[in-house]
Amino acid sequence: MTRVLAVSSVFPPHLYPQSRITEALAGFLPPGADAALLRRVHASVRVDSRHLALPLERYGPATDFGTTNALFVRAALDLGAEAVARVLDAAALAARDVDLVLSTTVTGLATPSLEARLVTRSGLRADVRRMPLFGLGCAAGAAGLALLHEQLTGRPGRAALLLSTELCSLTLQPSDTSMANLVAGGLFGDGAGALLAVGAGHPLHESGAGPVVVATRSRLYPGTEHLLGWDIGHWGFRMVLDREVPELVRLHVVEEIESFLAEHDLKPADVGTWICHPGGPKILDVLSEALGLPDGAFAPSRRSLAEVGNLSSASVLHILGSVQAAGPPAPGTAGLMLAFGPGFASELVLLRW
Repeated sequence: MTRVLAVSSVFPPHLYPQSRITEALAGFLPPGADAALLRRVHASVRVDSRHLALPLERYGPATDFGTTNALFVRAALDLGAEAVARVLDAAALAARDVDLVLSTTVTGLATPSLEARLVTRSGLRADVRRMPLFGLGCAAGAAGLALLHEQLTGRPGRAALLLSTELCSLTLQPSDTSMANLVAGGLFGDGAGALLAVGAGHPLHESGAGPVVVATRSRLYPGTEHLLGWDIGHWGFRMVLDREVPELVRLHVVEEIESFLAEHDLKPADVGTWICHPGGPKILDVLSEALGLPDGAFAPSRRSLAEVGNLSSASVLHILGSVQAAGPPAPGTAGLMLAFGPGFASELVLLRW
């Protein structure tokens, strides 16, 4: 089975309390807009602080898409290089020994893709296999681990790297007063994460303290395409986020989790560690209630949301890293990584320590 050797998370140096970001965005609203509504929305998402790709004073309503995307590429490469260096160091593996690198983002465009631009800079081999992903959104961290697992199952002697780089603040439309944009402006933060994994035949497989991947499941829910994603135009990326998403999680994703676990003779109560994407406090509340979980089950997700905001695909890597840093769960502990994204889709990864 695929073994996770190490996880890293890195952030831009610009860290701000939520209250300061709220007031800055209130100042960008067009005349007549309801600043009190923005403040209520920001207060409701349970985010205390966030890292931003740029100093707060450099954000504003006049930046065009081309300029913003160029800023994304520059900042994403710097963060990505640092995340890769940290995860390789933590795993005691040389960059030249990585056989596959999968990179994901949904907050900017780059061709050549980010991992291609990092090959020389990070010391990766010129013949490293590359898999750039775009469009999976917040689900891509879990989906990326699932894809690494599939690749390493067929090539058990190899090592693979997952890189997630999300600069959500650069997608914000400051003058957009839609509820979706107000929520996004209060919820999302910037950061990058990297995960290094090896197949069952790799020399480092048995020495790792991270979990192994037991099974994965990916699911699309037909007829929900309009509920979550981007509206892309000359303005850049505009958030599409329907208020039905938490109820969709209750109606469909909970059943998906239960059936997936049942295939492995498990119930939600048997899962000792939950690595749940913090899509927002309502989603965490719905999952906790519908699955009958104790109050502390999603504590790592709630803590990540409060400290750095929703990092899109990088969130599950940040949460997994925090779980490992706190002291790995006891051997034999079952874990479930889960995330949601455009489609509407869910990604589940069953782990065991």
